[in-house]
Parts: sequence; structure tokens; C-alpha cells
Amino acid sequence: MAAGTSNYWEDLRKQARQLENELDLKLVSFSKLCTSYSHSSARDGRRDRYSSDTTPLLNGSSQDRMFETMAIEIEQLLARLTGINDKMAEYTNSAGVPSLNAALMHTLQRHRDILQDYTHEFHKTKANFMAIRERENLMGSVRKDIESYKSGSGVNNRRTELFLKEHDHLRNSDRLIEETISIAMATKENMTSQRGMLKSIQSRMNTLANRFPAVNSLIQRINLRKRRDSLILGGVIGICTILLLLYAFH
Repeated sequence: MAAGTSNYWEDLRKQARQLENELDLKLVSFSKLCTSYSHSSARDGRRDRYSSDTTPLLNGSSQDRMFETMAIEIEQLLARLTGINDKMAEYTNSAGVPSLNAALMHTLQRHRDILQDYTHEFHKTKANFMAIRERENLMGSVRKDIESYKSGSGVNNRRTELFLKEHDHLRNSDRLIEETISIAMATKENMTSQRGMLKSIQSRMNTLANRFPAVNSLIQRINLRKRRDSLILGGVIGICTILLLLYAFH
């Protein structure tokens, strides 16, 4: 009976040591994965500060899948090791156990401490990984918002530039129209003044024509030429005014 129970205890210890070795290797790989994730995110963050690339901070899809797979495997190993420790505890509390109960309890406590250390290390590494991933997701979201804002600002700046150009064009057109109107007004005043002078001269010439019939025919020819010149001058002024208006509204 003692030999059978001793073999059962040794079998449990063997299983516990095997699971502990597997857990130790898994936890080392798990920690390296989290460390590489953190370093790759830091490198990508520095690269993004010196470039305008809009790619995400890191391509963590494969690392996320590996993280989930390793976390599940470690949780399964921890559950199996917990079951082995429970069986060892039941063995030490069962009847018929040899008098070496103190030594068995010491061994069981050591395995429990190892299980507790592995569990604590696993949860700590997992929490660090989750914190890093959450921070990177937040930074990626902020970067997308910044790029969207910059892109929207660029569109607004182009629209504003077009509006300003159109405003300048309208101001130039208004200025040309005002100059054209001023020229036309000045021309009108000049022509009014000249018409007054011509009327005064004409009245004098009519007076002379009435006194000297020979001069009457000369005055009529002068009047015909004057009317022709007036028509030509009016046509030139009208054409110039139309050209100026067409140029201003072009």
C-alpha cells in the first residue's frame, strides 16, 4: 500500500515538474513577445514623427493572434498545474499517508509557490501587453484624426484661396469700371464745354453770314465738316467705352 501511494505521489510530482517546465518556457516566450511588441511600437512611433506616412503605428495583427494563442495555452497549463496541486493536496490529507507528512507538505507548498509565481507573472505580462496595445490603438486613432483634420484644412485652404482670387478679380473689375466711368464723365464735361464754345462761335459766324452773304456758303461747309467731325469723335468715344467695359468684365 505504501509503495502504491509513494508511486502515486511521485507521479504527481513528475507531472507537476513537467507542467512547470512547460510554463517556464511559455512564459519566457510570452514575455519576449510583449517586449518585441513594445519595441516595434516605439520604433514606428519615432518613424512617424519624422515622416508623413499615414500607415498605422504598427502592423500588430499577427502579434495579436500570437498573443491570444499563447495566452490560451498558458491558461490551460496553469489550469492543469492547479489540478495537479489539488490532487497533491488531497493526497497529503488522505488516510494511510506515511509519517513523512511534513516533507510532503513542504514539497506541496513549494509547487504552490511556483504556481502562484507563474500565475502572477502571466497576469502581469498580459496586463502590460493589453496596456501597450490599448495605447497604440489610441495613438493610431489620434493620428487618423490629425490626418483627417489636416486633409480637411487643406481643402478649406484651397477653397479660401479660390475665394480670395475671385474677390481680387471682382475688386479689379470694379476699379476698372470706376476708371471707365470717370473717363466718360470727364469726356462728357469736355464735350459740353466744347459745345458751348462751338455755339458761341456759330452765333458769331451766323451774325457775320447775315452781314456778308459770300461768307454764308463757307460757314455752311464749315458746319457740315463740324458735324461730321462730331459724329466721328462720338463714334470713337463710344467704341473706346465699349472696349473698356468688355475688358473690365472679362
